[in-house]
Amino acid sequence: MILNQFGQSFDILKDKIIDWYEGLVALLPNLVLAIILLVAIMVSARFLKKWTLEAFNRFSDNKAVNKLLSSFATGVFIIAGLFVVLGVLNLDKTVTSLLAGAGIVGLALGLAFQEPIINTISGILISVRDLYNIGDLVKTNDYLGKIDEVKLRTTTLRKLSGELVTLPNKLVIQNPLENLTASGERRVEFTCGISYGEDLEMVKKISLEAIENAIDTMKGKEVEFFYTEYGDSSINFVLRFWIDLCEQKEYFAARSEAIMALKAAYNENNITIPFPIRTLDFGIKGGKPLSKELYQSNKENGEIPKKSEEVNSE
Repeated sequence: MILNQFGQSFDILKDKIIDWYEGLVALLPNLVLAIILLVAIMVSARFLKKWTLEAFNRFSDNKAVNKLLSSFATGVFIIAGLFVVLGVLNLDKTVTSLLAGAGIVGLALGLAFQEPIINTISGILISVRDLYNIGDLVKTNDYLGKIDEVKLRTTTLRKLSGELVTLPNKLVIQNPLENLTASGERRVEFTCGISYGEDLEMVKKISLEAIENAIDTMKGKEVEFFYTEYGDSSINFVLRFWIDLCEQKEYFAARSEAIMALKAAYNENNITIPFPIRTLDFGIKGGKPLSKELYQSNKENGEIPKKSEEVNSE
């Protein structure tokens, strides 16, 4: 009985192997064709990636984005080629299953890699919108510095103090960005004050002449002077002018030169920049005479004798 069972199992296995062999022989032409197609697809993908990269480089200077687009086009080509190969092998059901599985896997990957994908898309948008270039002085996300490197997912900012700050492109896109280099010009502005006794028209004239003679301001943009308020001890004003130098060092240098020129002009014309002043009212308006306050204080401290003591002493 055991021999009979063994013989039956062997016959089933033999029939199965024969079926596999016959199926392999029948599939052999398609298998050879599929291998040839697969090799051709992989070789073609190399040339396609190189050709698309060269084509994108002609229209864009952003190498990172060009590589991404080239890789994406090559990937689409390879995936399409794989489906063709599976179709040659008569694996239609497998293709359908792969498509269904790709949707589920794609959804899972999209949720898992949501932040990297958003940052990558943001990097592409930055490149397309041309927000800044390498070396531009920008202010974003409470950081001021020069653009050091732009990648697909991150932007590296070198602060003026030397530290490198890496920002996700998502933050750069979603938050305000101030490009101080793009316009090619910057406005220098500072405030000051003069004493109440000065001639305001004369102060304004001297201030404007001092800045115009000391600073190489932009052509077509005049120096501006405005009185702003009555301060505690001075009449305050704001003075501003434009320069065509966008570097932070040059900005501070122009501001420093303007302050020194203004101080020198004021010294030459006896114009006072007052210190903070506090006025004490003793009996002038609404107060008590200083002599009475001193008398009362000395009396409380026993420094002034009472009338009886004055009589005895006599």
